[in-house]
Amino acid sequence: MNGKRLLEQSILTIEERQKVYGSPKENFEYIAKRWSLLLGTTITPTQVGLMMLDLKIARLQKNPGHYDSLVDVAGYAACLSDLK
Repeated sequence: MNGKRLLEQSILTIEERQKVYGSPKENFEYIAKRWSLLLGTTITPTQVGLMMLDLKIARLQKNPGHYDSLVDVAGYAACLSDLK
């Protein structure tokens, strides 16, 4: 595994997910609305991205070399940059 391959895979994953779920911005906005209702407090799309990123990092604690989780970390970081 190398960094370039991981980032390329992350791009492919984002593109695949966008076909299914819409843009990261739209998807995170929808998730934020749902989580806000469930939690009784306002959750922003940025917070959704940060929490998803944190979930993946927490999983990496158990297996730091897990390739799919590393790809997901890169992907969620990229999605966060698209929210602005």
